[in-house]
Amino acid sequence: MSTTPNAAGLAPATLAVAAGRPARVQGGHINPPIPLSSTFVSQGVVTPDELSYARGDTDAWHPFEQALAALECRGGSADGEAAGQAIVFGSGMAAIAAVFSLLPDGGTLVLPQHAYQAGMVLAHEVSARHGVTLRHVDIADTDAVVAALDGADLLLVESPTNPMLEVADLPAVLGAARARGVRSVVDNTFATPLGQQPLLHGADIVLHSVTKYLAGHSDVVLGALVTRDAELATTLRGHRTLHGAIAGPFEVWLALRGLRTLALRFERAQVNAAELVRRLADHPEVAEVRHPSLPGDPGHERAKAQMNGFGAIIGVRPRERAGVGPVERADAVVDAVRLWLPATSLGGVESMMERRRRWGTEAQTVPEDLLRLSVGIEDIEDLWADLDQSLRA
Repeated sequence: MSTTPNAAGLAPATLAVAAGRPARVQGGHINPPIPLSSTFVSQGVVTPDELSYARGDTDAWHPFEQALAALECRGGSADGEAAGQAIVFGSGMAAIAAVFSLLPDGGTLVLPQHAYQAGMVLAHEVSARHGVTLRHVDIADTDAVVAALDGADLLLVESPTNPMLEVADLPAVLGAARARGVRSVVDNTFATPLGQQPLLHGADIVLHSVTKYLAGHSDVVLGALVTRDAELATTLRGHRTLHGAIAGPFEVWLALRGLRTLALRFERAQVNAAELVRRLADHPEVAEVRHPSLPGDPGHERAKAQMNGFGAIIGVRPRERAGVGPVERADAVVDAVRLWLPATSLGGVESMMERRRRWGTEAQTVPEDLLRLSVGIEDIEDLWADLDQSLRA
């Protein structure tokens, strides 16, 4: 059985290390073991909390789920809701699918015009199959979001958005959703539980691609949902069981190990990102930089008010050159990097770069030459030297 110290008074960096540990007994384990059993001794009538078959539940998931719930739900809630529950899934997309399963046939989903592109593809598939109406909004336009909530069933928020880094007014849009009886989900992958806690602002569910910052080493594919609503948690677990959207024990163990260093990794990545943004803003080969840390960024004041830090994802558009198209120019920058990794995904210890519109399913309103930079924990001068030479190449 895993345990978590009383979160009251513990800093989140401490909680990430201390939560989900085995019970403290003489000769006991410091780290949770990896249970590899697919089935459990069971006879008679099965009770809801009993381990019987690992597709439904396994103690291999519990330490990670407990630690993530402790991080997302620390500090209680404004309306006195119970402590939260986390549900780990086999991928971030599996978690998104579980969220979309809450939509009724013929229902209405409000979602950002810019968000994780695979999730948007799935939203359109759900729309086609189940007659769901999709209302795409600029998630940073609070009035537009609130107006779109009338008659809606579900609000999906990304903040900051992928890849445009727009910042939503979480208290306002989540409060409006709750007042209208619209269930709300916030994808907290970019900010992590250390950067913001959407449940405290009124979200019903928090969504994570665990693959990214939480696991942090580009070696697992996992997702997770966190909620304070016990009935909703039961529903989401039921979806996971019936749809087989389950995670492997070893992958979840790796994610928990990654979570232990989240505070250090995320702090270093944010510091690196802020310095790179400062330098990129003055670079002669850069036409535009997007990052909430910039005083002139549209999301700066909002992020400053509701986030702890500004994240480690940067948007960059290279300055055009005569005779070279914007796509060719951006691709040339990616081709020229030697330390930065040309790869999709983000949130690992290594720094990555990608032109997002190389994916045909990316929103057409994303500039063709936008480079998404995921800043890692390498030495800042090495990162800058490689980035500078690639822009000038």
